[in-house]
Amino acid sequence: MLLTLDPPSADPLWQLTADCARDVRPQRLDLIVGVYRDDTGVSPVMQAVRTAELRLAERSGSKAYVGPAGCERFTRSTAALLLADPALEARTEGVQTVAGTGALRLLAELLAATGPDRTVHLGTPAYVNHPAILAAAGLRTVTHPVTPDGSAMLAAVRTARPGDVLLIQGCCHNPTGLSMSAALWDELASVMARRGVVPFIDQAYFGLGDGLDEDLDGMRRLLRAVPDAVVAVSASKAWGLYSERTGCALILSDDAAQRRHAATLLENIARASYSQPPAHGAAIVAEILTDPALTACWRGELESMRLRLGVLRDGLARLTGFAGLGEQRGMFLKLPLGPAAMLRLRSEHAVYGLPSGRINLAGIPAGRVGAVARALRAAHRPT
Repeated sequence: MLLTLDPPSADPLWQLTADCARDVRPQRLDLIVGVYRDDTGVSPVMQAVRTAELRLAERSGSKAYVGPAGCERFTRSTAALLLADPALEARTEGVQTVAGTGALRLLAELLAATGPDRTVHLGTPAYVNHPAILAAAGLRTVTHPVTPDGSAMLAAVRTARPGDVLLIQGCCHNPTGLSMSAALWDELASVMARRGVVPFIDQAYFGLGDGLDEDLDGMRRLLRAVPDAVVAVSASKAWGLYSERTGCALILSDDAAQRRHAATLLENIARASYSQPPAHGAAIVAEILTDPALTACWRGELESMRLRLGVLRDGLARLTGFAGLGEQRGMFLKLPLGPAAMLRLRSEHAVYGLPSGRINLAGIPAGRVGAVARALRAAHRPT
């Protein structure tokens, strides 16, 4: 019976990535896949990660299962880093997950199980996997446009029902590069608390925008104002642990019994989905975050990555003259180019981005910023 089904359509992102890999032109640039690359085109292993791995290898004595909740040391130290507030940490339970995507899926399943009539309010354009994850969990979704002033988001929350959910990216929005101001976070917190809307925060790019604490400040302000929230955390970008698939799902609530019940439900969902999370990446992050010297080393490396992205962004903004480009933050930039222009960029200049105009800024070597800017201007002004 399975063989009679119509074949599924290919994932456009991975199809474009495959096309890029087959392109033999020497100037080819892959600005599609969301991994940080250095000027040599390599996704580097951080020195803090290497040191932690060596320590773990020296004392490792077992490859036993870690249990559906994963490494508590990792989850607790990650929550402490992100929340930086003992009062918030005291309201938090969590489980390790299979990367940030796994955290999103587990939390979506939790929200569906605990509120079958919920509506999730989602800004568009959205991270490409958000709609698919929400749909797979059976959640009803309505959309509103992502705007710099957040007006559509605030309007959506003001008309939401108690128990509804707002899915928001914590910083460095993918794909628009937008980050919310402190004033907007405060206004959002006030409206959500008043309406009883639950924040569902996707925290994947912290440390790559305006600085680690600056990127997390808005989320912390919001979490102090609302009684309940869920946060999906990815370790892929901040620690470069892409292939280790490391993340965690956090639940915050004023009700201790409700928190514990929700955490148990998350463990049950994980058990039925993938049974146990992988141990290695979580052990690396826990080793770094529980050692002050390693934490300082990691923070310095993350800051260097952020500063490099800023130089690349500012260079492209200056050389292209594209309005608003210099205000975007993080790894991803949204270019003012439509699908036809992005096709010209690929076919005529061997620069690969998504048809939506999203590019991964980190894929541009510093020495090629001028050439990429010229290609962007040419694609923007077709003959």
